[in-house]
Amino acid sequence: MHNIEPYWKWRDFYTAEEDEKSPFFGREYSEFEFSDTIYNYYIHPQWDYFGSDTLYLKLLFVDYKHGSAIIEFIGEWNDCLQNDVMFLKREVIDVLVENGISKFVLIGENILEFFGASNEYYEEWYDDIKDKDGWIIAINFRTHILEEIQQSRIHHYININERYNEINWRKYKPYHLISYLDDLLIKVIH
Repeated sequence: MHNIEPYWKWRDFYTAEEDEKSPFFGREYSEFEFSDTIYNYYIHPQWDYFGSDTLYLKLLFVDYKHGSAIIEFIGEWNDCLQNDVMFLKREVIDVLVENGISKFVLIGENILEFFGASNEYYEEWYDDIKDKDGWIIAINFRTHILEEIQQSRIHHYININERYNEINWRKYKPYHLISYLDDLLIKVIH
């Protein structure tokens, strides 16, 4: 896992550590010191800790003018034992929502397992953004994780669809990805 680096080609557009509104403002990263682990497996030092011992993220892009954010994840999303969604909601999402973010892209290709529990934090997140034409879209999550999301009834708050599961998101510039997903969501609804 140590060689899975967060996507870095959008750093010309946005860096969370330089964004004063970001929950990761001022962080310093090493390219050589591997200190964070998920289940005793070292992960790349560019991933951000937000309170979960099994799930890390990277805030790849935020556009305050258009109210959108793209977040990439790695690890195990465990709401049963770790209450990962609580940490995510309180430490990251609440900060972004307070600064006008209402559209969230969650990239899950590096999430290996998902264990759902209560959906209260997902519902709260959805309630925070629904009146602002907001949405949460999960892209490139593994099939077994999408099944667990549905079984946990979280899909009422996070848009999941097989159309979102094979998106080559790296070919887009971040604002083009947001626009593409916005259009795709409208097509899925109709």
